[in-house]
Amino acid sequence: MDADRSPVRVRIAPSPTGPFHAGGARTALYNWLFARHHGGVFVVRIEDTDRTRYKPEAEADMLESLRWLGLDWDEGPEVGGPRAPYVQSQRAEIHRRYAHALLEGGHAYRCFCTPERLDTLRREQRRRKEHVGYDRHCRDLPAEERSAREQAGLPSVIRLKMPLDGVTVVQDRIRGEIRFENALLEDTILLKSDGYPTYHLANVVDDYLMQISHVMRGDEWVPSLPMHVIMYRAFGWDLPVFAHLPVILSPTGRGKMSKRRIVSADGKEYPVMVREFREAGYLPEAMVNYLARIGWSYDDHSELFTREALIGKFSLEGVSSSPAAFSYDKLLWMNGVYMRQLDGEDLARRCLPFLQDADLIPSPCPPETWAQLLRVIPMFRKRLHTLKDVVEQTAYFFTAEVGYPDPTLLVGKKLDAAATGKGLKQARRRLAALPSFDEQSMEEDLRELAEELGWKAGQLFMPIRVAVTGRTATPGLFETLAAVGRERTLKRLDQAIAQLEKLEGKIP
Repeated sequence: MDADRSPVRVRIAPSPTGPFHAGGARTALYNWLFARHHGGVFVVRIEDTDRTRYKPEAEADMLESLRWLGLDWDEGPEVGGPRAPYVQSQRAEIHRRYAHALLEGGHAYRCFCTPERLDTLRREQRRRKEHVGYDRHCRDLPAEERSAREQAGLPSVIRLKMPLDGVTVVQDRIRGEIRFENALLEDTILLKSDGYPTYHLANVVDDYLMQISHVMRGDEWVPSLPMHVIMYRAFGWDLPVFAHLPVILSPTGRGKMSKRRIVSADGKEYPVMVREFREAGYLPEAMVNYLARIGWSYDDHSELFTREALIGKFSLEGVSSSPAAFSYDKLLWMNGVYMRQLDGEDLARRCLPFLQDADLIPSPCPPETWAQLLRVIPMFRKRLHTLKDVVEQTAYFFTAEVGYPDPTLLVGKKLDAAATGKGLKQARRRLAALPSFDEQSMEEDLRELAEELGWKAGQLFMPIRVAVTGRTATPGLFETLAAVGRERTLKRLDQAIAQLEKLEGKIP
């Protein structure tokens, strides 16, 4: 059965040490979908006990990324809940209390080893090519010696007493039975000398106190399982259901997806952090759909799922135990599909911030510019793959002038600069004289002009296109001219004629 613990309570518990990674977002998504599928509770907990690496801005980035993806949380920072606080550094006294309970119960011990001794120990183990780890030097200190060190105020940590032999067996919902040889496990630190808990202690205690029913996390945490299970048993607590999710591989399929950046062979850099995907113009709907499909499947052919469909169909049985590669090509395709499904006003609203960031449209957007954007956006629906594409694709609609990096592109096919310039001058006169600057009127008039010149339509239309937009590929010429507007169209034709005169000399 998918959920054999009820009520379902799951959590995402990131450490705020850097920007929120796509892999962390996938873990959060699976927990969120599982909770919503079973009518359960999704908890966000900030695990900030590593104070040397803690970054406040990383915490804000994680919460904002979750909000952007639409992964609302039922308990946690900013929303509160009955098991607050949800920030581990604010729960240090609780963790200390449970660490001392393990100490008093004989399940843990104080370790007085100095950092210098531990460094020397590790160097010697490496030199002798032995297993590198703590040698349990303080585990069986005589009571008198331990008491004397405590009374002397020597710094100490609290370590968990792991079994010295036998096997710890854990059932994982995705990976099945996992076995750990106890002799190979280390007596891990639970409470540091500064009084802060380690991840292992805080994680187990908080999961229990917050009544987490299913622990769903990346499988890089599998090595921690035996320590956590031994702690649960030492406290006499029931185990949650464990489900360790497969890692996300790099696009090449060789190695884990980078936590910093991915650069292709041609030097192109790809996003890896959630905020980078957002800044690159991906839709949250597409990101949710794509992240859900990295490691989970419903059948052997379905790719596109609405958020509601994902909630209805998601199950742990559909999660693979094998890692999957991140495909930017598939994400880009999926993003384009979602963009084409948006109505014109919604797509324009989402594109607007990118045009404003590029200084093409002022902020706030004037009503007349918004009206023009609403007219332009549908013309590019099939051409946009990300929201950011709108900047390059539509810039010429929102600038006073266009540039001609290669003025020779203004020259019509099988024509010279002088002939092209004469054709553009006649086209300008006709466009200026049109009673109505609409698509049908322009097309009829300019096709008639091409016939009079003895040209094929393309010989006239392409120079006009380049003159008005600065590029050779655009939506339909006449809808483009209508959207650019008569005044700017005429000015740009004047600019193009001046450029052709530089190539050929004065054009009559």
